[in-house]
Amino acid sequence: MPTSIASRRLRTLLLAGGLTALAGMGTAATAEKADVLIRGGTIYDGGTGKPYVGDVALKGDRIVYVGRKAHMTAGQVSDAKGMIVTPGFIDAHTHADSFIRSPDKAVRVNAAWLDQGVSTVMIGVDGFGTPDVGADAAKLEASGIGTNIVPFIGFGRVRQQVLGDDARAPNAQELGRMKALVAKGMCEGATGFSAGLFYPPQSFAKTDEVVAVAKEAATRGGLYDTHQRDESSYNIGLLGSVKEAISIGKQAGMPVHFAHLKALGVDVQGQAPAVIAEIEAARKAGQDVTADQYPWLASGSSLDASLLPGWAVDSGGEALVKRLDDPATLGKIRDEMQNNMRRRGGPKALLLIAQGFSWTGKTLEQVAAEWQVDPRDAALRIIRQSIETTDPGKKGKGTGVASFNMAQKDVDLIMQQSWVVTSSDGSDGHPRMFATFPEKYKNYVRDRKVISLQAFVRQSTGATADIYKIDHRGYLKAGYFADVAVIDPAKYAPRADYVHPRELSVGVSRLFVNGVLSVSDSQTTGAAAGRALLRPKPAGCS
Repeated sequence: MPTSIASRRLRTLLLAGGLTALAGMGTAATAEKADVLIRGGTIYDGGTGKPYVGDVALKGDRIVYVGRKAHMTAGQVSDAKGMIVTPGFIDAHTHADSFIRSPDKAVRVNAAWLDQGVSTVMIGVDGFGTPDVGADAAKLEASGIGTNIVPFIGFGRVRQQVLGDDARAPNAQELGRMKALVAKGMCEGATGFSAGLFYPPQSFAKTDEVVAVAKEAATRGGLYDTHQRDESSYNIGLLGSVKEAISIGKQAGMPVHFAHLKALGVDVQGQAPAVIAEIEAARKAGQDVTADQYPWLASGSSLDASLLPGWAVDSGGEALVKRLDDPATLGKIRDEMQNNMRRRGGPKALLLIAQGFSWTGKTLEQVAAEWQVDPRDAALRIIRQSIETTDPGKKGKGTGVASFNMAQKDVDLIMQQSWVVTSSDGSDGHPRMFATFPEKYKNYVRDRKVISLQAFVRQSTGATADIYKIDHRGYLKAGYFADVAVIDPAKYAPRADYVHPRELSVGVSRLFVNGVLSVSDSQTTGAAAGRALLRPKPAGCS
C-alpha cells in the first residue's frame, strides 16, 4: 500500500482526539486566515437540526469553521447568498467503473457525479468488488480520480475466483479459500461485504454459504450490503428475500444494508408496506438494518439477468451458447423467458440502453418488430451476439436494459423512511448515472413534495456517512474533511433522461472535494482530488 494511503489511515487514528476538540472551535480560534470562506448561504449541515444562514470556512483539506458569522479573512471569499451549502453528497451504491478506471484522466475526474454535487461514491457493490482492495484502491488514487471512493469486497468476485461460474456448493477447502479472501479484503480497508444474490454465479449460493463467508467481514467490523436474491417474483419472492437478507445479517452478526430497495415488477407492486414492516420489525428487535434507493421508476440491469432462467447460465457464456444450440433446451429457455418478460411488464417495458448499438434507445418490442421475430428471440440474439463477438470493445456488452416496472406509490413510501438514504446505482446507459440527486430534488422535493429539502440533504450526506461509518465526512463540522457543495436551489436540475442518458446535471455552483475546487458554475475544473477512503486495519489483521 503506498505511503500516502497508509500514512493517512494512521494519521486519522492519531488525530481522532484532536479533531474532536477542533470540532468545538469558537470564533476566537478562527482568527487565522482560511483558504476559502463561503459566506451567507443557507447551511444544511447533514444532521437533523434546522438550517440557518451562515458561513463555512475551509483550510487545506479541512473545514475550520461552521456557524452564523466567521470573523476571519480568507484567500478566497465566495458569496453564497440564496444558495444552500451542504456536505458533498455521498452516493451509497454506484457502478462508476467506466469513469474511475478509464485510461483518460479527463474521464476519471468523474464529472457525471461531481456535477450532481457528489464527492464520495461506493464501489465494489452487488458482489463485484475485488478481493485485492488495497492494491486496487492505491492504483485508483494514484491515477487521479475526481471523487472519493469507498470500496467493498464482493461475494461474486470471491466466489468466481474459487469456483468459477459453476452452480455448486464449495467443499470445505474451497469455503476456506473464500473466507480467506474476504478476510484479506477487510484487512486491507474494505468497508464491508457486498453480495448480489440475484446474479449468477452468486445466485447459486445457498444461505448458509453466504453466512459463512460474511462472518469474515462481520468479525472485522464490516456490514452486509446486499442486492437481495429476489426483488420481484423470480425465485423466493420479494418478502422471502427480505427475510433471507435479514437472517444472513443476524446469523453473521453484522448490520444489513439493502441496496436499491424496491418492489420490482407487476407481481409485487404494492408490497412496499410489507417490506417496510419486515425491516421495521427487525430494527425494533435491535438489529441494525438500513437501505438505499434511487428515485427512478425504471430499474437497470441486463437482458440475460432479467429474462434468462438461472440454470441456463450455469458455467458461463459458452455453456449458455451450447444450450441455445440444443432445440429441446432452447425451448425450455424460451418458455421460462416468457414468464420473466411478463413480470417485467412485457417487451414494451424493456428499453435497451447499452450505448453504441443499432438497438440503443429502442424497446425490445420495437426491435423484435424490426427484425420480425418474437421478442424472446430478439433478446436471445442480442445476448448471443454479446457473448460471441470478436470485438473486444463490445464483448459482454450490448444487453443493458431499463425496465419500467415500479409503482410510484412504492417509491414514494420507501423514500419517506428514516433509515433510507440516496443512491444512484449508476450504470452506463441509464440516466441515474448522471442525474439521480438532482432528479430526487426536482421531482420528490420541489415538485411533488414527497420529502423535505432537509430530508433530502440528510439522506444524501450525514445519514449515509453514519451507516457506512465514513470517518469525518458527511457533515459540515469544524475538523471534518472539506467536502462541501454550494447549490443553487432554483437551477439545480437533471438534464439526462432515458433517451439522452449522458447529459450532465446543472445547478452546482461550487463543489469542493478534500478542499479542492472541483466544480465551478456547473463545470468541472479538471481537479482529481478524490481519495480512497479505507477503513483502519481491524483487530486480528497481521
